[in-house]
Amino acid sequence: MDLSIVKMKKYFLGLLFIIHVSVCLAEAPPAILLESAPGLSLRGSGVFRYFGLRIYDAVLWSSAPLSAERVDFSQPLALQLRYARRLEGRAIADRSIQEIAQLGIGTPEQRSAWQEALRRVLPDVDSGTVVAGVHVPGRGAKFFLNGAPVGEVNDPAFSQAFFSIWLDPKTSAPDLRTALIGSR
Repeated sequence: MDLSIVKMKKYFLGLLFIIHVSVCLAEAPPAILLESAPGLSLRGSGVFRYFGLRIYDAVLWSSAPLSAERVDFSQPLALQLRYARRLEGRAIADRSIQEIAQLGIGTPEQRSAWQEALRRVLPDVDSGTVVAGVHVPGRGAKFFLNGAPVGEVNDPAFSQAFFSIWLDPKTSAPDLRTALIGSR
């Protein structure tokens, strides 16, 4: 096969991939998320890597634009994570609480209660598993596994702390935060 034809095929395959990704990102949030938080629209997306390993792809929707300075938790938002590897739900919950502690949010007693709540709702995941959380202002957080409800934590302080893992200006993943809130 002629080398120029091979290059052209690779070029068109790459172009099709870029178009596919663009179309996927333009999609509205899943209907199940809109039931809990109407009026959501795409804010941004990014990839979380740990020591170079892809852990998950993240997509954030909110009902209002997000500020680079702080997040307005009086508005609903939804975060969807598509995992790229197998992880235990307990480990995800424990790491989430570590991140919340590093942000200085909550008392030790609150974080202990939040950890138990997360251990109850966060499932084990495999590559391709989609976990979504919805911040419901004044109420708490709802969690979904592959589009099906898996639990709620009815504590507004928990919900703000949990979503701050990704959205607080002091997050441990500032590049992902920038990609999610859409401010470059």
